[in-house]
Order: sequence, then C-alpha cells, then structure tokens
Amino acid sequence: MQRRNALKTVAATLGGLLILPAWADRWTPQTVQFAPAGKRLLSATEVDLLAEITETIIPATKTANPPKTEIPGARALRVHQFVEKMVADCYDKAAGELLRKGLNSGVDEMAQTVTGKPFLEGDAAQRLDVLKQLSTSTDATQKNFLALVKSLTIRGYMSSEYVMTNITHYEMAPARYNGCAKV
Repeated sequence: MQRRNALKTVAATLGGLLILPAWADRWTPQTVQFAPAGKRLLSATEVDLLAEITETIIPATKTANPPKTEIPGARALRVHQFVEKMVADCYDKAAGELLRKGLNSGVDEMAQTVTGKPFLEGDAAQRLDVLKQLSTSTDATQKNFLALVKSLTIRGYMSSEYVMTNITHYEMAPARYNGCAKV
C-alpha cells in the first residue's frame, strides 16, 4: 500500500511541475503576438470598440487615500488585445463569431436604443447603461457576448503584469534567497 501512495505522490508532483510554468507565466502587451492585419479576428474599428467596452468594464481610477495615484484601466493595459488573442487562439470559431456579431451589431444597436447614438460617442455613464442593458437583454446572443467579454476582461486585467506586480504583489516563488547571508 505504501508503494501505491508513493507513486501517487510522485505522479502528483510531476503533474504540478508540468503545470507550474502556466501559472508562472504573466502576459504583457508585448508578449501578445498577432497575425498580420488581413488575417486578424477583428478589424481596426472592432478593436477600438472592444477597447472601449473593456475600459467601461474596468475604468481607470484614482485612489482616495494618500498617496493619490492613478490605477490604469483595461484600455491602458491593453486588455482588449488579450481578449482578441484569447478568442482567436483558444476558443472555437463559434466564440469568434459571437464576438464579431456582438461588436458589429449587438452593442451599437443597444446603444442606439438606450442613448440614441453609437456606443463610441456616448460618455462613460451612457456606455455603462448600454452594458447593463446588454446584460439584462432577452437576446441570448447579446447576453453571451457580454458574458464572454466580461470574463476575459477580468481575467486579462487580473493577470496583467501591472496588476500582478503593483496591486496583488504576486511572487512566483515566495520567500527570498540571500546567498550572502550567514546561516
């Protein structure tokens, strides 16, 4: 029985070691490599719209407590690039079509209904109202589009280098090794 437990422990340890690089890997905007312009999932106007949607979900904020600093929003951290890259490389074609359909028709149609103007022309409060309406829409496509964009925006923002190093103070391997310290 002890041999079986030892083999299970060794297998779990090896599995953990294989997965560790995936946990330790942080993305930066420079690490996101895109296909050439003609072969990308989204057009330039769709990318701009996606950038504004992600910024509406996670806007830049200023801290109230001293020292007053500004925390960048999703657009400044280029989370929209992360969203596009994830959908293009890691999701099926149906998710890519859902993203494009939501960007091309869903968002602007809802913006016209709610504010009377395109999404990009609205102010921050109007954009937030549009996203709230999308989340409570009876149309499953609009709801699924917003759920996809929201989840990837949060994932991309929380795993960005800035957030992991400056806000969550993530350390890949806790504790320090000081080679010059006497034991």
